[in-house]
Amino acid sequence: MKKLMYVMAISALAFQACNGGNKDAKESADSLNMAKDTTTNTAATGGITVEEADAKFTTQAAVGGMAEVELGKMALEKSSNPQVKEFATMMVKDHGMANTELTAIAKQKNITLPSTVDDEHKKKMDDLSKKTGADFDKAYVDAMVSGHKSTLKLMEDESRDGKDADLKAFATKTAPIVQSHLVMINKINDSMK
Repeated sequence: MKKLMYVMAISALAFQACNGGNKDAKESADSLNMAKDTTTNTAATGGITVEEADAKFTTQAAVGGMAEVELGKMALEKSSNPQVKEFATMMVKDHGMANTELTAIAKQKNITLPSTVDDEHKKKMDDLSKKTGADFDKAYVDAMVSGHKSTLKLMEDESRDGKDADLKAFATKTAPIVQSHLVMINKINDSMK
């Protein structure tokens, strides 16, 4: 009976994730990961092999990485600034590789990742899509500065406080790359003033 209850709970969460409910993709993934609590329902869910904080780091990093790639592709289409285009190319490449690595770790740990960006990033993408020319470049650069500051903090926090060795190693390896992106985008930002 207990097992049936857990299967029903997972089914309800999956249904809610598919229907959207009031949750965005990241919140839905976080909910599914919470349901995979290995202490109570491993048989029903396959279990999750990391603590909740590590799972949340993974979903947040995945959303941020997907957003960097999508925003980079948008900048490649919309920008005429060679520095912005060079940076956008680097975003697609570097964050694409990091996303692939993070996805492999998540699969190994049975962590559900969001399939799309969260509502905050969707709004940012929508706002950027309406801009053109220098207005687009400035808004994109501003978004990259703030995004890389928060991503750097996320990586540094996981590198310092993470409990899962693989996720901690991923964050430790990724933080210097994000730091170099932040330095580069700050230089581009300064050159645009």
